[in-house]
Amino acid sequence: MSKVIFLAPNGEIAQDALSPGSHAGVPPLDRRGRPLRDLRISVTDRCNFRCAYCMPREVFDGNYTFLPHASLLTFEEITRVAQAAIQLGVRKIRLTGGEPLMRKNLERLVGMLAMLRTPDGEAIDLTLTTNGTLLEKKAAALRDAGLTRVTVSLDALDEHLFERMSDSRISVKTVLRGIDEAARVGLSPVKVNMVVRKGVNDDQIVPMARHFRHTGHVLRFIEFMDVGTTNGWNMAEVLSGAEILRLLRAHFPLEAVKADYRGEVAARWRYVDGGGEIGLITSVSQPFCGDCTRARLSPEGSIFLCLFADRGHDLRALVRSGADTGALAARIANIWSGRDDHYSEIRGRESSAHRKIEMSYIGG
Repeated sequence: MSKVIFLAPNGEIAQDALSPGSHAGVPPLDRRGRPLRDLRISVTDRCNFRCAYCMPREVFDGNYTFLPHASLLTFEEITRVAQAAIQLGVRKIRLTGGEPLMRKNLERLVGMLAMLRTPDGEAIDLTLTTNGTLLEKKAAALRDAGLTRVTVSLDALDEHLFERMSDSRISVKTVLRGIDEAARVGLSPVKVNMVVRKGVNDDQIVPMARHFRHTGHVLRFIEFMDVGTTNGWNMAEVLSGAEILRLLRAHFPLEAVKADYRGEVAARWRYVDGGGEIGLITSVSQPFCGDCTRARLSPEGSIFLCLFADRGHDLRALVRSGADTGALAARIANIWSGRDDHYSEIRGRESSAHRKIEMSYIGG
């Protein structure tokens, strides 16, 4: 019998044999003592943008072969994996892509996931990350199905720069209307993610801050990361969180805010005048691997333990063999207990050089 580390109800680490049912009440810890709390589910590898840092058109062109629909996990299969993960301690599920709203009838999956409960009978935090292009049409249906919040990716307010960065003909106004509609129907606070590339869109930092102050939305600045192998990442284009903060503080008085929970990826700051909050996500300059509690499920059912992973662990075969929740949970617990991922802490070393999975496949 394999051994797996568990966290007992009293908070102490206990050893238990891995078998179906052995996970009950004792969520597993990985090799660095990190619990599993967040599951990010990529529902499609398709997107209507071709952002250079995620899906550059020269790679994802008209000849690129996306996953056939038959290879994707069905909504019922996704729900079964999610139910097993919740038994192991997952309390937050985020739907991603690709662009998740391109998955037909996604609100049906939202409704199925919203019905799931923790062993204590509590609802989970169910969120979604989107580029916002379809959000104006979908927001109300997603809310009605049980979605609690949304995060919208937006890298520029300038129309020409936005179209160039997204490599699309979609107007930034479409995304802004989607954000407004999400807030109107109650999917709030809306988080807005801006990936900052030095020399590309760093001149949009202050305009973005001005636009979203006093709106109730939370703007988060993300350091340009070396996710995947096709985005042409180089350190010269990374504007650190500290540099972003210095730029913002030259215009707006800011004060630090304590994290809400272990594993919160964004360092939080608020405007002293009550204008709201911003966040800084600093995977490159200040890695947060030590508190990472996230796993990612790919569209066709592989679980990945790191955004920068080079391989996943297949769950689809087990799901389609008819395995019950206990067997699925035992398999996920076994995978999680062997996790030692800490890529951002070793970035740049020879040992970190490997072909990483693309962000468009497992979500950001």
